[in-house]
Amino acid sequence: MSCRSGQATVEAVAGIAALMLAGLICFQLLATGYTATIADGAAEAGAVALIRGRPVEPAVREALPGWARDRISVSRIGPMVRVRVRPPSLFSSIAESLEVSAEAGGRPG
Repeated sequence: MSCRSGQATVEAVAGIAALMLAGLICFQLLATGYTATIADGAAEAGAVALIRGRPVEPAVREALPGWARDRISVSRIGPMVRVRVRPPSLFSSIAESLEVSAEAGGRPG
């Protein structure tokens, strides 16, 4: 009987570990998707600032939530504004490899 209960314990521990790993992967995918959405909005805010003749980077930073403001890089290529954002992650190497970018543009008025 103790052999069966030991096997059940091992299976339960392995099952819980697999469930936690699946949960972490889902969280990372959701965080990356949300980061892509906010990067798109920030790029649009930067493009609007460019069209209005205002500084681009402050407009981009203001369009982002607080946690993302230190995780961005902003570049301007002609009439285009590119925003790159690293999503939140438990490991920085994962965040760097999942970095998302968005572009928006317009002509200054």
